Amino acid sequence: MGTNEQVMAWIMDTYSQLKGHSVPGVVTGKPVNLGGSLGRREATGRGVVYCIMEAAEKMKWKLDGNVTAAIQGFGQVGEAAAKEISRLGCRVIAVSDHTGGVHDPKGLNIDALIQFKEEKKFLKEYREADRISNEELLTSKCDILIPAASEGTITPAVVKKLKCRMIAEGANGPTTADADKMIEDGGEITIIPDVLANAGGVTVSYFEWVQDLQNFFWSEKEINERLFQILKKAFGEIYDESKRQKSSLRSAALTIAIRKISSAMVSRGLFP
Repeated sequence: MGTNEQVMAWIMDTYSQLKGHSVPGVVTGKPVNLGGSLGRREATGRGVVYCIMEAAEKMKWKLDGNVTAAIQGFGQVGEAAAKEISRLGCRVIAVSDHTGGVHDPKGLNIDALIQFKEEKKFLKEYREADRISNEELLTSKCDILIPAASEGTITPAVVKKLKCRMIAEGANGPTTADADKMIEDGGEITIIPDVLANAGGVTVSYFEWVQDLQNFFWSEKEINERLFQILKKAFGEIYDESKRQKSSLRSAALTIAIRKISSAMVSRGLFP
């Protein structure tokens, strides 16, 4: 039927005719000219890096050219994460899509890669770096691994070969339950769980809904600042909880979530 924006425009127009509303706030991820939010496309990848920044501060890391990152997935999330972490000065040494990956220990030119992808669609034809497979990317030597492709990519077999110090889950459920337990038991790799690391997208979707309700829209700078403050606060709470219960960040995040839900249920009752 055409591009995604054309389809979305048709949906919005049809909704307006049927309901008499110009913009349904409950539908998020809309084009900006239809009531969408600035910064929504980059929000998930940007949020991943905001969480990495907070983790690095707690772990006394300096995010500069001595810190390397590998990113599995170079779509909406991986691309934004690559741009953001490069902006901090870190070296992105490997990225991949479903056709395979590219690797350069000196650091990849992210802007050039993005331009190449826009022109060629896939990374398999990129010749300015060494070719690697997706599994080789996951097990490459780096400080920060960002799985930003699909679920279940980090398995027990992959864990045995991991050479990273931190995993920031940009995808939904990229680490299997068995692999997660192996990593937690090993105690050498910090995982920033998906429920926190990739929450930037849904957070800015919430911002979009709020802006539509008010019919008042924020600048991208305001959105990024609000997103950073929310993720900074959330990371701090989860980190402190993990220290109190001597557990992983994932367990701490789930503990806090369950506590908040149970508290709300006690206050409101099961049936509002």
